Amino acid sequence: MLSLKEVVISIILLIGTFFLFSGALGIFRLPDVYTRLHAASKSATLGVAGILIAAFLYFIFEQQMVSGKLILGIIFILMTAPVSGHMISRAAYQKGVPLWEKTTRDDLEKKEHNKASTKG
Repeated sequence: MLSLKEVVISIILLIGTFFLFSGALGIFRLPDVYTRLHAASKSATLGVAGILIAAFLYFIFEQQMVSGKLILGIIFILMTAPVSGHMISRAAYQKGVPLWEKTTRDDLEKKEHNKASTKG
């Protein structure tokens, strides 16, 4: 019979796996680079962090060991994945990668236009 600790660790591991799987589906199914980057950065953040948290809890409960590397890995993923996704999206927008044709709102278009008009 599984203990409560094992059930909690398994659920967190399955949640992380679900986010990674849904992110992989999003990369294939979503229409443009911006929505694909959103799916990739969300899945990297939540999926990998979930798996690392499950591993961290496993080592605490089963091995009675606190892993500093896992703590640093969790913090690193939570800090860098959203920022890198944002920066890649911003660079793609500035390079002129087109939005999906059904996109109804482009907030950056006004902002970039205002920057260009104040410089010139």
